[in-house]
Amino acid sequence: MRVAEAALPSSYPALRWLPWTDARGRFSAFKLLVLLLLLLPALSIASDFAQGALGARPVKEMLLAAGLWSIRLILLSLALSPARAILQWPRLSQVRRMVGVAAFAYVAAHFTLYAADQAFDLAKVVSEIVLRVYLAIGFLALLALAALAATSTDGMVRRLGGKRWRLLHRLVYGVGVLAVVHFFLQSKNSLDEPWVMAGLLFWLFAWRLLAWWRKQPELPDLALTVALATAFTALGEAAYFWFKLGVPALQVLQANWMWSLGPRPAAVVLAITLAVVLAGGFRKLAPRWRLATAL
Repeated sequence: MRVAEAALPSSYPALRWLPWTDARGRFSAFKLLVLLLLLLPALSIASDFAQGALGARPVKEMLLAAGLWSIRLILLSLALSPARAILQWPRLSQVRRMVGVAAFAYVAAHFTLYAADQAFDLAKVVSEIVLRVYLAIGFLALLALAALAATSTDGMVRRLGGKRWRLLHRLVYGVGVLAVVHFFLQSKNSLDEPWVMAGLLFWLFAWRLLAWWRKQPELPDLALTVALATAFTALGEAAYFWFKLGVPALQVLQANWMWSLGPRPAAVVLAITLAVVLAGGFRKLAPRWRLATAL
């Protein structure tokens, strides 16, 4: 029996719907831990609201926080397949549905809080969605996530059939793109995190293309995806500031090496993707290393 998963005396199929049980109805400490981590941002937002720590416009602050966690969880749901393959951690597939549903819950909360910020004037909410491009994009992402969440159950998989179900759930890639674009368009003070999200999304697509092409990518292949994602982030940010604000592209690129400015988006993308790849490399070498030390 695995240390992180304690089995009940026997299988309980009726309990399989519980988020902390596995496919056989057994309690899973790993799934419970993930569930608690997914709830933490919501609890933190609610706690700040209860303590009056959200300033003069608490509803506005809550909707921004919920939106930020929405896109983080969307990208996390997309990252589970690469992480499972690179880290050789099959149990990550057990929480993919949970993370996806959590992403939808945060997006739904984000939209509900937006409606609350508009005093639930539904006519105004609809007109804003129609007239503002970034709101229309965000609402489209919400509708797509709603469809994915509604069809995430085992029963819906059987009803739709595996092929149609997989085809429908490829919408998640489009949701990732829509979420990043929405994040860019609504960001006003800083574009650092939107560029980090864009770079990570680029890496996730690059990994999927590589996995389709090579089936079992080796470490040099993965290192190439890291380099490409980092270059995309750096060059994309430089091109954006040159086109939008007229800032020389070279000056923006040089800022990536100015540590006094803090970690730049390209450096953050590099650190995250490289950490995953190096962890995967260590995971492959670890059994050999243990054997060598044992001998």
